[in-house]
Amino acid sequence: MKLGILSDTHITINYEKDKVNALINQLKLAFKDVDEIIHAGDICENFFLNMVKEIAPTRCVKGNFDNIKNLDLFTKFSIGRYNIGIIHILPDNVEDFVKKQDIQILIFGHTHQPLIKGTHFNVLLLNPGSPTMPKAPIERPGFIKPIARPSVITLNIDENDILSTFIINLKL
Repeated sequence: MKLGILSDTHITINYEKDKVNALINQLKLAFKDVDEIIHAGDICENFFLNMVKEIAPTRCVKGNFDNIKNLDLFTKFSIGRYNIGIIHILPDNVEDFVKKQDIQILIFGHTHQPLIKGTHFNVLLLNPGSPTMPKAPIERPGFIKPIARPSVITLNIDENDILSTFIINLKL
């Protein structure tokens, strides 16, 4: 199973049509072989959610800027041996939350910064950043200063439950 993951698109009806089309074209390329798309909130309006659904079946949670009814704040599902949760804003106590929800992978958004991080409590945290309003990842000593790039993530879980995940920078 391969997932395409994005968040914080912030597309409203007032967004420039050319930029919306460019984003959709980039998503079609990045997600060309995904089984499902996950949007971790702040998609904003139904028309854009429907455009994303034309690429692949899509799950979406409610972000703090969404104007779409009937979106859940949190949802979870399973692939193989992994329980996967989707939320827009990380809870204050992530460790307690993931233990209570019994999840091994937590997808979130809100920060606009891409992140792939394992935790000491054995949960993989994934944040795809934002394709439209990116922020640079946190600066780390000894590394080149990061720059903000439009991004999404792919997550593949193979038949042996082996994970591979990649940050994809879009050309927008």
